[in-house]
Amino acid sequence: MTNENTMDQLLDSYDVKRINKGDILDGRVIDVNDKEVTVDIKYAFDGVISREELTADDKNPLDIVKSGDEFKVVVLSPNDGEGFVKLSRKRALLKEEKEEIRNAFNNGTIIKVRIKEEVKGGLVAEYGSVRVFIPASLVSRERIDIKTVVGKELEVKIIELDFNNNKVVGSRRVIEEEAYEKNQKVLWAEIKSGEKRKGVVKNIVKFGAFVDIGGVQGLVHINDLAWERVKRVEDVVSVGDEVEVYVGNVDLENRKLSLILKDVNKEPWNVHGDSMKIGDTLEGTVVRLTSFGAFVEVFKGIEGLVHISEITDEHIAKPEEVLKLNQKVKVKVLNIDKNAKRLSLSIKDAAEKSAEYLEYVDSEDEGVSLGDLFKDLF
Repeated sequence: MTNENTMDQLLDSYDVKRINKGDILDGRVIDVNDKEVTVDIKYAFDGVISREELTADDKNPLDIVKSGDEFKVVVLSPNDGEGFVKLSRKRALLKEEKEEIRNAFNNGTIIKVRIKEEVKGGLVAEYGSVRVFIPASLVSRERIDIKTVVGKELEVKIIELDFNNNKVVGSRRVIEEEAYEKNQKVLWAEIKSGEKRKGVVKNIVKFGAFVDIGGVQGLVHINDLAWERVKRVEDVVSVGDEVEVYVGNVDLENRKLSLILKDVNKEPWNVHGDSMKIGDTLEGTVVRLTSFGAFVEVFKGIEGLVHISEITDEHIAKPEEVLKLNQKVKVKVLNIDKNAKRLSLSIKDAAEKSAEYLEYVDSEDEGVSLGDLFKDLF
């Protein structure tokens, strides 16, 4: 009579449920050595797990389990020919791990994997015995050296799953994007137009500078960098500069934000508007020449137009014939519109006024002695 027949007879003599290959059972460790683990599976015969079937990396059983440990096992053979049931712990784990991954994929939940190595195109990670591939573009939403995460644990979401073709794809980036989006909603909800914020210049472009005000970036247009005319953004700010800005327009729907670097409390028309009167003669600088005249800055941030007809009494075809950029000139105030922030100026009237003054001084000085000039001092 064979051993198998003997075992069948013994099983028949016990009123127990038969076990079959592939069954998953609960086991409890009753003995361990460096070659195998003996397990009580609440059956007529104990089960045995060989070292190769304990873990995927062939570790010493004494380093893995101890008497009393309980875990799931898979039946490899109900009869190993020696009166034991041949079992596998690593295959039971693999089934559990696959089921956990499937649930995570279906529910969009997060799992933790260990990064094993860098390969072409990304990283290979492990979820127990399951291989998970993480493309380089999905390791992080930030630009990082992916070598720095090898050997570490990483939380990921499974975005592609096909066990039949051994395709399990994970993404860390999708988690970071969700966290970023959640944080952005909170930050944008807190931003109020008109408030003052501290920020850092992150990028400079031809038309302005992008400033981060605590997780949200806004644009300071070149016209809002300073009250005076700015030719180059780099003349006012540099990348990395810490600045204080005012919040301008807030577009929550499109998440666009305009910022103002110039101090709104020092708006030039508010500061100097009342000090200018029609008929005043001021000194200014030619800051722009056009076909119809010249713009002269009389205070920082306040420019007035000198129409081509107000530049000189002589006929000229264009302002460049008598004026040049950055030239200092005297101008007479012809008109002031504070609401529209417009100023009309005249160079020729200022010149005539100066000529009249000089003529007056010259006529008054004729025949006057030093004693007459200084008589009131004695």
